[in-house]
Amino acid sequence: MKEKNNRIEALKMLISSHELGSQEEVLRALEKEGFRLTQATLSRDLKQLKVAKAASMNGKYVYVLPNDTMYKRISKPSTAREMLQTSGFISFNFTGNMGILKTRPGYASIIAYNIDNTDLSSVLGTIAGDDTVFIALREGIDRQTVINELNTVVPEIA
Repeated sequence: MKEKNNRIEALKMLISSHELGSQEEVLRALEKEGFRLTQATLSRDLKQLKVAKAASMNGKYVYVLPNDTMYKRISKPSTAREMLQTSGFISFNFTGNMGILKTRPGYASIIAYNIDNTDLSSVLGTIAGDDTVFIALREGIDRQTVINELNTVVPEIA
């Protein structure tokens, strides 16, 4: 399952940072990142992500992710592997019994997944958007304990 999650995250990064117009181009880009998969698997991944085709600025039809305003194309893209090696963390703040963790676009779901699967005693659960993770905290837990536990998942938080 971890391999699929990494592949899905790489696919999101590639689509948001390159103009890929065919499944063959996507397969080649994924292969450069170390992911070897069949066209059928790619089709399932694209369907799962609800990827569509849209005209780019030069008129070429390219793959785009849903809510494309959250996935701005960047002019100097890093490789997907490089992007996956950073946590994407931007900031963390408290409000009542909730923590609000801000990330770069596309990173919130993987951070929330990692928090939910680390069994932190101070966290009840998470809800992830594209660039924000809402973290429901247990009653009576002090904020420093929360930060210390989250630091095991997101080292930049402390």
